[in-house]
Amino acid sequence: MRAIQATILVGATLLWSLVLVSGLRAAQAEDEATIRANAAKYVESYNRRDSKTMASMWSPDAVYTDDSTGESAVGREAIQKQLDHTFAGAEDAKLKINIDSIDFVSPNVAVEKGSAEVTYAKHPTEKSEYTAVHVKRDGQWMLDRVTDVDDDESDKKPPEPPPSNFEHLKELDWMVGSWVDKDENDNVTIQTDCEWTKNRNFMTRSFAIAIGDQINKSGMQIIGWDPINKKIHSWVFDSDGGFSEGDWTHKDKKWVIKQHGSLPDGGKTSAVNILKEIDNDSYSWESIHREIDGEMQPNVEEVLIVRKTE
Repeated sequence: MRAIQATILVGATLLWSLVLVSGLRAAQAEDEATIRANAAKYVESYNRRDSKTMASMWSPDAVYTDDSTGESAVGREAIQKQLDHTFAGAEDAKLKINIDSIDFVSPNVAVEKGSAEVTYAKHPTEKSEYTAVHVKRDGQWMLDRVTDVDDDESDKKPPEPPPSNFEHLKELDWMVGSWVDKDENDNVTIQTDCEWTKNRNFMTRSFAIAIGDQINKSGMQIIGWDPINKKIHSWVFDSDGGFSEGDWTHKDKKWVIKQHGSLPDGGKTSAVNILKEIDNDSYSWESIHREIDGEMQPNVEEVLIVRKTE
């Protein structure tokens, strides 16, 4: 049956992606709380002049730039020395920050924006706005980059527009929205929800397969621009623990995705998936050249997917 084939395909080729939307949001809320707690710890360590603890909160290959000198330090040991240099002669400095936002551009990368204020007993207060990039490695959130803009400088120059890869991804803008493939005979429904991330640098597609009223499988796909290979690239994660990635090519209204990945048990998968835009409210999907551990698998016939109506 068509719906059963689609269900098998998701498990074998890991087409769509990671977890239920509710589960993803819960995970992000937990990660955001951790990042905010880390920021409070960083400020407390600054006010104690504890450069060792501060340096340990950066990633091993992070780059720290001293705004007063413009000098950069790479790695935790160099960052600690740079912090000690910053603290020299400023023993009375007190740091206070205000976090305006924390946005997740991927499950393991978050961008924090806010303002900072350093007060002194005998010197004018220094104020600045900052952007901090956090990365998650081995389950730990760490600082990777921090950029500061002094208030005086921000008054003189207009802010730079945030970087965006929208120009490379805009041909996929038609996918934004909710889509559904429903097989009434087998009582199986597959729903996919697509949206842009902030600044339109990535697209995320979450899916859920329901048999009756029970969710059977879910996942998430992240689509972005690969600046090295100059092509659209995607990463897929499913709720069973499998993952894959693929390269996208475009001809007319047809997208061809060549992907390879790993099953939860370590098996290797590959497939060529084809998306064909029919109109603003429908597209077709099929999967060919499917393999598991080098063994050919049956193709999945073309199915019609339609935009979900309210």
